[in-house]
Amino acid sequence: MPHESQQDSHGQRQRRRILEAARDVCSAEGLGGVSIARLAGEVGMSKSGVAAHFPSKEALQLATVESAAEGYERHVIRPPHDAEPGLERLVAMMEAWVGYIDEIGYRGGCFFAAAANEFGSQPGPVRDLVARYTRSWMDALAREARTAGRQGELGGQVDPQQLAFQLHACVQEANLCRQLLDDADAFGRARLAIRDLIAAARAASPLRSTSSQGDSE
Repeated sequence: MPHESQQDSHGQRQRRRILEAARDVCSAEGLGGVSIARLAGEVGMSKSGVAAHFPSKEALQLATVESAAEGYERHVIRPPHDAEPGLERLVAMMEAWVGYIDEIGYRGGCFFAAAANEFGSQPGPVRDLVARYTRSWMDALAREARTAGRQGELGGQVDPQQLAFQLHACVQEANLCRQLLDDADAFGRARLAIRDLIAAARAASPLRSTSSQGDSE
C-alpha cells in the first residue's frame, strides 16, 4: 500500500509539472500551442508519459484552463475574503489581481487574456470554460460593488456592473501594454486608474448604467 501511495504522489507531481508548462506555453502561444509532443519536450518526459495523463488534446486544454483557474483561486480569489464585504473587499480583490498578473512568471502574461483572445470566436468546451471563469470573476467584482452601494460606500448613481467592467478593463489593458508595447509601467498605470475609478465611484461620479443612458437618449 505505501508503494501505491508513492506512485500516486509521483503521478500527481508529474501532472502538475505538465500543467505548469502548459500554462506558460499557452500564455505566450495560445492553447493551440499546447500539444503532447510540445509539453514532453518542455518537461523532459516521453510523449507516452504525457499522454498517460491526458487522453486527447482537448482534455489537455481543458485541464490547463482548470489549472490556471486554481492558481487564481489561491492567489486572487481567496485572500480578499478576509476583508469586509463591500468596498474594502472590492479594493482587496483588485489589489490581489493586479499583483498576481504583474508578478506572474508566465512568458505571455495573463493566461486568461491569452485564452480569451484565442478562443473568443471558437465555439466549444474550451471557450465555454474560459468564458465561465471570466464571467464568474466579473460577476464577483460587480457583486462587491453592489454590496458597497447598499452600504452607502458608493454614490447612488454608480452602476455596479459598469464599474466592474471598467475595473476589469484596467487590468486587461495593462497586460496588453506590458506584453505588446513592453510598457514596464503598465501595471502601475492600472493601479492608478483603479484608484481613480474607486475614488470617482465613492464621490458619486456619474457612472450610469448603459440601460439608463439608452433611456435618456
